[in-house]
This record gives sequence, C-alpha cells and structure tokens, in this order.
Amino acid sequence: MDIYRPLEHGVVKEGTEKEVESVKELIRHLIGLVKPGKDQNVFAVVGVPAEALKVNKEAIKKGIADFVHSTMVVSEPFAVAYGMQLLNNAMIVDIGAGTVDFCVMHGTIPTEDDQRTLFTAGDHIDQQLYRLLSEKFPESTFNLNMVRIFKEQNSFVGNSVDAIKVEIPVQGKPVIHDITGEIKRSCESILPPMMETLTEMIARVDPEYQKKIRGNIFLAGCGSQIRGISQFVKNEMKDYGACQVSAVDDPLFAGANGALALAQEMPKKYWKKMS
Repeated sequence: MDIYRPLEHGVVKEGTEKEVESVKELIRHLIGLVKPGKDQNVFAVVGVPAEALKVNKEAIKKGIADFVHSTMVVSEPFAVAYGMQLLNNAMIVDIGAGTVDFCVMHGTIPTEDDQRTLFTAGDHIDQQLYRLLSEKFPESTFNLNMVRIFKEQNSFVGNSVDAIKVEIPVQGKPVIHDITGEIKRSCESILPPMMETLTEMIARVDPEYQKKIRGNIFLAGCGSQIRGISQFVKNEMKDYGACQVSAVDDPLFAGANGALALAQEMPKKYWKKMS
C-alpha cells in the first residue's frame, strides 16, 4: 500500500497526482461522515496557517471544489479565537504539527500584521528527537512514527518529575532506554523562536492595550499539551510585566469548534461559491 502525507506545514503540498488525489479522498471521507442529503448544499470552513500564501489557499479551494457548494478559508488561530469568543485584547498561539500560528485579537477581523506563522512546530520536535536518539543509541532500531509516539506520551519542558523510559529494540531484543534529556531538548527547541515572535507581536500593539493582551494569552493546538509549556511562557514573559497564560480546554477541537461557529453565523457575503 502506498501511503501519502499530502499536507505539509498546514497546507496542500505540491506533489504528484497521487498526492493531490489523496487530498480529495480525505475530504470525501470527512464529508461522508456527516452524511449530507442528496440535494443538500455543503458549506465548508477550512483553517489554514496564519500566513498562508494566496496560492496555498487556492490549492485548498481547488482540492475541495468537487465536494462543497461554498467555502470560507480562515486562519487557524482566528478560528480558535472565534470559537472561544476571544475577540478583543487576546493573543492566540496555536501550536500544531506543521506550524505555530500567532494571532492578536483586538475587536476586528485580524489583518496580516496581526498574524504570524513559524514552521518550527510538532514535526520539528519529532525530527529533533529522532536525531538525538539516533546519536545517543546508534545500536537501537526505531522509526519516526515510534519517536512521534514517544513525544506525544511524554513531552515536557522545564523540569520532569520522573525519568522517561521507553522500550526500543536492540538487535531484536527489547531494551529499556532513558530518553528524559532528549525529550526535554527536542521539545524546548521550538521555544526560542516562539517566544521571540510572541514578545515582538505584543510590543507592536498599542501600548494602552499591551497589558490586557498579556493577561489573555491562550495556547491551542496539540502542542499546548506539552507539560510545563504554559508556565514556561509565563516565566519568560515576567520581564514584560504580569501576564496570564492558559491552555485551551479542548486542544484537539478548539479550531474546529470555532469553524463550526463561523459556518453557522457568517453572512452569505463571506462565502465563496465553488461552482
């Protein structure tokens, strides 16, 4: 069986005909799950990275054109903010697999200047962890998917209470490995660019509202589940004044919930017909 991963950095990857077809099959499956009626129009809200290029947005629209009546493409952190009603004086940091996306909300639809995208995200952690483990345990055999599972089950930044030990085969024999240090280093590898971007964006806000935004920083996406990350961000922000950093209650579906709310509430003028 040929396996394709057609989404890279949160957008449709330019590739072979098979990769394009795999995007369409994924969309066909997702829409099939809601069982639309034969003559029922399908409206789709699609989330993209905060700084997705126009060509990326058009590629997504092209991929879903055969399956929906109308579509709306929005930035993923904005969808999170909309679903949580964080529409004024808030900062959303959406830590996903392909990207970390930032969005400052100040009472209006965010502009390009209000949003940023970094490509050092969950996939970057996987690659760093794979490299570190390969260097430390050259005789052990594992693949990137195993490494991703190690990360998802054990990720943390700061100090870990317990040692992290996993089972990895060595010449076919299961052996326990201590990967505490490697987990810490790989997870913390995304933090310097994330903090630099976060502080830069808040500094660009009108000084009158910077304090309010520092008090409403929300981490979303699966990366918000990294143990200790909210406290780390709060500690790093202490030189800028008091702040409050929280992880969203539903990191897996916060963006989807916001997209659903947008679909239910947006006037027709915001929708683009696909035919």
